[in-house]
Amino acid sequence: MASSPPAPTIDALLNAVPDHPATVLAHLSRHPHLASAQDSHGYSLLHAAASYSHAALLRALVRTYAVAPDLVDEDGETALFVCETVEVARCLVEELGASVGWRNREGKTAEERVEEEAEFVPVAAYLRQVMARGAEGADAGAAAGAGAGAGAEDAAADEVHHPPPLPNGIKINMGTIGEEEVGEAAPDPEFRRRIEELAAREDFQGEEGQRQLRELVTEAVTGLAADQQGREVRRRVE
Repeated sequence: MASSPPAPTIDALLNAVPDHPATVLAHLSRHPHLASAQDSHGYSLLHAAASYSHAALLRALVRTYAVAPDLVDEDGETALFVCETVEVARCLVEELGASVGWRNREGKTAEERVEEEAEFVPVAAYLRQVMARGAEGADAGAAAGAGAGAGAEDAAADEVHHPPPLPNGIKINMGTIGEEEVGEAAPDPEFRRRIEELAAREDFQGEEGQRQLRELVTEAVTGLAADQQGREVRRRVE
């Protein structure tokens, strides 16, 4: 009788995640102990699945193989810190119970880390929105305990409203520039506000919403080209 093939190493499985998540699941069915395994840097299949946007693999790891959604690497970061799409971030938070308030070894949350890198703006906006909802819920509970009245009105006045996340597939990546040009080439907050407001509209996925999105992106790109002639400044809108 032929012997079973040896179990793959965690490094081999991690390398298979980007292009062959189904192969990873096949191996896990025979070697379930590898589901929560980590490499020498604490990187796990959960981190890899989040980074490469494989939501089905994420769900299997947590629901079928009981991997903790807040499993951390050597930097104290969970899979939420490496999400590149709102879809996967929402899967981790709303379906699998990942903590948006988790802080890494530098004391930063996933929202703060993603925002700092200025690469996946929709993910940062989504996480900021979730954290705001949590804070509002806590404030509402405190107000109810204290009773209605002036206190509740003050809490409502102090409430902070954050813009909704951008839609899946929309990213704004900011390149680096020289220190002497930082003040002039900082990301345009007005552009960001306009695109987030457009994403929050009910008709965003409709013909009119998509037409306005195209116009806004075209305006941003052409305006940047006119403003940055002769500079080594790059803004990429995907």
